[in-house]
This record gives sequence, C-alpha cells and structure tokens, in this order.
Amino acid sequence: MTERTDFPVNRGALCGKGRTAAEVLSPAVRLTSPLVRSGGRLVEASWTEALDRIAERLGGIRAEYGADALGVFGGGGLTNEKAYTLGKFARVVLGTSQIDYNGRFCMSSAAAAGTKAFGLDRGLPFPLEDIPRTGCVILVGSNLAETMPPSLRFFTELRENGGTLIVVDPRRTRTAEQADLHLAPRPGTDLALALGLLHLVVAEGRTDEAYIQERTTGWEQARAAAMAHWPEQVERITGVSVPQLREAVRLFCEPESAMVLTARGPEQQSKGTDTVGAWINLCLATGRAGRPLSGYGCLTGQGNGQGGREHGQKADQLPGYRKLDDPAARAHVAGVWGVAPDTLPAPGRSAYELLDALGTDIRALLLMGSNPVVSAPRAAHVEERIRSLGFLAVCDVVMSETAQLADVVLPVTQWAEETGTTTSLEGRVLLRRQAITPPPGVHSDLYVLHELAARLGVEKGFPTDAEEAFEELRRASAGGPADYSGITYGRLAGENGVYWPCPQNADADPEDAVAHPGTPRLFLDRFATPDGRARFAPVTHRPTAEEPDAEYPLLLTTGRVVSQYQSGAQTRRVAELNAAAPGPFVELHPRLAARIGAAEGDPVTVTSRRGRATAPARITTSIRPDTVFMPFHWPGEGRANTLTNPALDPTSRMPEFKSCAVRVEVVGPRK
Repeated sequence: MTERTDFPVNRGALCGKGRTAAEVLSPAVRLTSPLVRSGGRLVEASWTEALDRIAERLGGIRAEYGADALGVFGGGGLTNEKAYTLGKFARVVLGTSQIDYNGRFCMSSAAAAGTKAFGLDRGLPFPLEDIPRTGCVILVGSNLAETMPPSLRFFTELRENGGTLIVVDPRRTRTAEQADLHLAPRPGTDLALALGLLHLVVAEGRTDEAYIQERTTGWEQARAAAMAHWPEQVERITGVSVPQLREAVRLFCEPESAMVLTARGPEQQSKGTDTVGAWINLCLATGRAGRPLSGYGCLTGQGNGQGGREHGQKADQLPGYRKLDDPAARAHVAGVWGVAPDTLPAPGRSAYELLDALGTDIRALLLMGSNPVVSAPRAAHVEERIRSLGFLAVCDVVMSETAQLADVVLPVTQWAEETGTTTSLEGRVLLRRQAITPPPGVHSDLYVLHELAARLGVEKGFPTDAEEAFEELRRASAGGPADYSGITYGRLAGENGVYWPCPQNADADPEDAVAHPGTPRLFLDRFATPDGRARFAPVTHRPTAEEPDAEYPLLLTTGRVVSQYQSGAQTRRVAELNAAAPGPFVELHPRLAARIGAAEGDPVTVTSRRGRATAPARITTSIRPDTVFMPFHWPGEGRANTLTNPALDPTSRMPEFKSCAVRVEVVGPRK
C-alpha cells in the first residue's frame, strides 16, 4: 500500500486493521469458488449452477408465496453502486418490500434524530479538519482510539490548540484517558445526562437566546422537559456527580465554538433517537449548530456507513435519501428505473424485525456483506431463524459464520479488486479504483445482481460496470436530500472527494470548474427543514428496556477492540490481529471480581434472559463496579450478542445493544 499524506482525513495514517487488510486478499483465506449445498455439505460448483439454483429457488418461492416471502439483507460495507443496485434489485426484480441492512444497527438513531432536528442527516455536517479548531468537543459513547485510530489526531490537535475534550463513556477507555474531563454514566442513562447538562445551561443563564429566537422552534417544550431533570436527580440516575456536570457545562459553554459528537454508546439504545435528540438540544440551546466550527455530528462506524444508508438498501428509503412513502420520490425514482410508481413496494421491516421473521412469512433470504449470526442482537435466536429458512444465498469475501449456513455461497470481490465509490462520515464521496485483478472464479456483487436479474426476467437496468451504475445513481438521487447528480467519476479522479449535496448545475458541464463545488459545511445559512429552522426535541428520561433486578443485578455493555472489526469475519483471519486480540473477554471491576471470586483469566459466564456467553475475566478499574463489558467480534461460546436485547427504538428501530441486565459467575478453577 502507498500512503497518501495529502489526503485530509487520515493524512496517510492507517490503523492495524487497515495496514493488514491486504492479507484478506490472499486466496488462502478468502472464497474463490461458488459453493452449493449437497448432501448437507457445501461443495464447489460452477457460477452457472450456483446462479441458476438461486434464481430457481427465489422464483419458485415467489410464485408460491408472493414477493414478500423473499428477504434481502445488505451491508454498510457495500459501495454506493452496490447498495444502490441491491435496493433496485429487491424492489424491481423481486418486487419485495423486505429489504434492510446491517447499518440499521449502527447509525439509525442518530439519523432519525438528525433528520427530526435539522431536516437532513449526514454523519458530520462539517469536515473532520474543523475539529481541532473548535473550542470544546463532547464525545459521547465513542472509543476512537480503538475504533478509528487515525481520527484521534484531530482530538489531540484540538487539545494542543487550547481546546478541551469531554468524553462520556461508562468505561475509562484509551480515548477517555486523553480527555480533559471523563464522565462515566451508568449504561443507558445518557439521555438523563444530556438533560441534566441542559438544565444547568438554563439555570446558569448560558443559553443563546438570540440564536434560539432566530433559528429554532420548540424551545419552550424542550426547556420545560430539561428543567424537570435537576442536577441531584441526574446524579442519582447516572452516577455522574453534580460538580462534574457543572464542570462539563463550563467547558462546553465558555468557548466561542463547540461540538457534540455521538457514536454507538447513546445511539444503540431503545431510546436512542430521544437520547441523540437531547444532545442536539444542548447544541441548539447554546447556539452550537449551523455556525462555523460548531455543531452536532455522528461518528459513522462501517466502511461505507454513510453512503450505504443513502441509496435504497434501507427498508424505508429510495436513492438520494428519498422516503419510500413519498409519492413524489416514488415517481422520480420509478421514472429513472423505467417502472410504474405503483409497482414499487411499500416500506418493509427494519433489520432485526426482518431477521426475526425469517422462516415464517419470509422463506428465502439473499444476503450481501453481513454476518448477522455474530452481529445481530439475540444472536442465538437469529441463528435459529436463519437455519429455519427454506433457502439462503450469501455473497461474501470469506466463509463467515452466516455463510456456513447457506444453501449457496458466492465469492465476490473486495476493496482492492473492484472500482466503486464510498462516502465518508463527512459526506465526502470518494472514488476507489481497482488495484489488482481478483482471483479466477471471483466476481463482483454487480455481476451477481446482473445475472440474477436476467434469470428472473429483467434483462436491462443492472449493469456490471460500476461507473455505469453510478451514472444511474446520479440521476436517481437528483433533487433528493443526498443529491449526487453533480458528481462524476471524472471529478472524483481529480479531487480528494466531493461533498454532497452536489446538484448538477443545469448551465454547466459537471466536469467544468463552474460545476457545483459540493457542500462541506451544512446549515450555515439555514437548516434543511421547510421553514429553515432547527427543531428542539421535547424528550424526557426513561429507563432502559431491561433494568437490573435480583436475578440479573448487573448491566452489560458491548463494543469493539482495536485489533478486530465488527463481526470479525475478516480480521479474525489475519494472524497479526489475532495475536493482538485472540478472543473474547469479560471486563470486570475489582470489587465485582472479588464478590464473585474471579481472578484474572478465570473463565466466567455472563447470563442474560436470552442466553449465556463464557470468556476469560479481565479485571480492571477502568469500568464501573455495576457494569461488565464484552467485545462482540467472536462467535461460539464467547458471542456477546447471544446476550444483547433486541428491544427496539420506536422511531429508528435500533436494538438496545448497549445495555441489558445480566449476572456473572465463575465457571472454572482459577488458573
């Protein structure tokens, strides 16, 4: 790999996962031939046989049970072109409403809250390079030092420039150790914490009344809700002391500019949308949104987490961030696709609800770029539902735990073997050119969809060429919130990305210098709401869906480690990464360890109402005594998501990964 020090996001830096990513390109660790199930085993087959079998089974099940008996599950790592084409394939070729993707488990609460407040969701409405120049950042539920290490430099530079960093996390992570102030709330209480801070902002006279009057609506209701959460009450709920609350307000309000950035911690909750809304309220009340070097942002988690949710693989969306239930949006996209608007299905189930319905009214599933056997909440139940399917086809780079259950597995290209675009958390659209030829027998997901569409009776509209797919995506997104129509491969080849929205200038060739420059900073003049004003969220604290009790007295929270990624399907195949993080563990506070009689390295079992997981104890003072932590990268007996709660946020349909009631017991002799 060659470093690009001129690229403004990572400046050529790579974390260990990025530096070793080329190892997964090796035919020794990745899939190189289609596999079909025969006699209970997966055996090698030709592409023709594998594709014929998929088309025959999908077509047969649709004919017998209807289009909605077919499910499609995508991934946040798919390129924009593949995500777009997958959504089109589900709705035009299969005619099913049952499509969603694993990004629902990542950013959906932040997306819902951002859309409610600002009229538009983009992970960051400003470039990462703005962070070092702001006065204060509150980083909520993110361990960047382990999950996005190259981005940590922006926060280091922030402090070097005299700014302050506040980290909100139940654990004293590597990121929290870098902070000027670490707030360690009980898991599931971030909403109360944000409301308590806003209460103090009001009580101390730190609101920006002119900004509130000129640029927002709904302040009276939001203020009333916040004033019902007085500091001493918030301290009892969260465990964060009143002096710490006051210090956080001082650090956030004294500079001229400040930001709040959220990640999975506050978002992966059954009240995640309200929780993010409360943090946005804090920004709005202090005039910290839609101004230079200030604002709210969401730190996106997957490789194409932003672009993957913009162009139609989410249950309720059409390309360009259009809503599937909007008649005008349906008419526009149907026109691009050459179909009648009324042939497009209605919105379908969200990700967990789709997985939960497998084997009942959803009888077949086409899955691309996801491993829900490891990554979904209540994973043992999801695995059971997948096993109950009449037919499962998986497209993947490696033999994931989910692929092992499939009837057909197709080996597809990965990052270095294909051309396509991705969109960063800043809304920066990037072109990634093919660098190497894939192994013989490996094809792209676009090829798979092209071939399946033809076999199912749709001969046109599913190109195998990524640029051709992108050209159609441009037209489909034109005029939508995420407008890519002014972006071309030609422009991207000569620039360090182009920020959406980037509409095509009707009076100029998009390749010309007079083309729309893109929008690196949103909301400086107005918000994307009909009246241009941001909307406060009138939210109040409520408990998690599952509070501790006598049988399950502790809280489990989950997360990542620096040397593994997501479900680990790829990173667990890299020797260097496995040596650094060889398996799961259970993080315990010394007081809790002493109470249950656990020593470092002892196998302990964590039990929830959904199942149990066993892993070695890791004893540390960096976690609260009432909380245990497990990383979620591994299958088997240490699978953390066996335990997690699928209770869903009513708006975003996000499961409550970050908090569930558990008990912990030593299960073996001390080492």
